[in-house]
Amino acid sequence: MVIKNVFACFKKAALFLGFALIFSLAAVSSNAQQATVPGAPAGAKTDATSDLKTSLNSLSTLYQKEVQRLEKQQQQAKELFNQGLISRLDFEKTDKELADARAKVDHVTNEIAVANQPAIALAPIVGQLTALGNVVWSTGNGRIDGLIRHYGSQYGVDPFLIYCTMSQESKFSAGATSYKGAQGLMQLMPDTAARYGVSNPYDAAQSIMGGTRYLKDLLKMFNGRVDLALAGYNAGEGAVMKYGYTVPPYDETRNYVKLILARYGKKKTT
Repeated sequence: MVIKNVFACFKKAALFLGFALIFSLAAVSSNAQQATVPGAPAGAKTDATSDLKTSLNSLSTLYQKEVQRLEKQQQQAKELFNQGLISRLDFEKTDKELADARAKVDHVTNEIAVANQPAIALAPIVGQLTALGNVVWSTGNGRIDGLIRHYGSQYGVDPFLIYCTMSQESKFSAGATSYKGAQGLMQLMPDTAARYGVSNPYDAAQSIMGGTRYLKDLLKMFNGRVDLALAGYNAGEGAVMKYGYTVPPYDETRNYVKLILARYGKKKTT
């Protein structure tokens, strides 16, 4: 019995470690294929994969343009700092913004490489994990996973949707700050954080609580439409209403929605 228990523990540990290495591949390739309407023709899976790659490439272009803009801004800030016209704090802020933008480019480049991997090679791995009763997602941090499930259950939001949103928003970095001022795991803007009682957006529990409540309200506002809720999360609910309750015609927002839906695997038709 002892040997059997030890073997079981070892098996679970091995699966957990292996899972951390293959998840990013599984999440993109497997869910990209699933993001089709039930009953759609077989070619729809290929279209979904093609849409994913197109969105990733478009997002990469946007991120690269942002890096170029920030490089010019950083160079100007360096000159102003050397002339004593701005503080070191302001100069270091431009450095951080540039570093964050470059990290986004690197991340989407990796996602493009993953999307180009043959999906068939992932099927046996994902199948084994599912057959063994494991949930095919993890942030790599047990506490954060637990908080996602806790607040998802408390507010009636699918934990996997919270996970997919967090992945796109911050890549699971609790200290993430965007050049627009969004903060923490769920990248809450200061006004949104205040609306949901988040006093410290870099605190994992507060960020996940606030982001989950925001998703809940957006889903309710848009009658359960996941695509519109995500568009509202990215561009603001006002933008969705302004454009007649459709995804706003912003490249970043449209790609953001497509990428999350591809992972989430429950694409809504419009």
